[in-house]
Amino acid sequence: MSTAPTASAAARERVLDVALELFGARGYRGTSIALVAQRAGLSQSGLLHHFPTKAALLTAALAHRDARTTPVVVGRGEPVGWTAFEGLERLVAANAHDREWVELFVTISAEAVDPSHPAHRWAREHYAGISSWIAAALRAGVDAGEVSPEADVDALTAATVAVLDGLQLQWLHSGEPEGSAMVAGFRAFSESLRARWGTTG
Repeated sequence: MSTAPTASAAARERVLDVALELFGARGYRGTSIALVAQRAGLSQSGLLHHFPTKAALLTAALAHRDARTTPVVVGRGEPVGWTAFEGLERLVAANAHDREWVELFVTISAEAVDPSHPAHRWAREHYAGISSWIAAALRAGVDAGEVSPEADVDALTAATVAVLDGLQLQWLHSGEPEGSAMVAGFRAFSESLRARWGTTG
């Protein structure tokens, strides 16, 4: 049996890829449904068949990107302890070559603090998901004997998310085309955590 996507599924994925590119380059307000449809090779009514509003398109595009990055971070199986930070470093390294996505993420995350923003739910779920994932990995590391039981998992999780976001914002303000400093910064942070809270067990 063929596992190739149907024409409808392929069209939907093409729309999401185009939407991510345009939202990153032009922002949410500067991107129209008509432009996305044109770039994706669909009629506007054809696009609206898949995504009835621009807000629905934005949230679907963000979720589409999240689904793509999950294998980069997680790798094979659920991480235990410090392997989670190795996965996060891979994500930072990938983002360091994708400035448009980082710009979109930073902008949308800030805008979505407003509960009326179309990406508000996505942002809340994103932060809840990444925080839960990091915390679970650290707790598994404690159980496995590679993370100190004295480690404050919740505090380390919050600090890690803050460092990830802060490094991205600093990179955008630096004007540098690639985020090599962002990768080095996260690696230094990760190594400092491991030196302080790692064990030899």
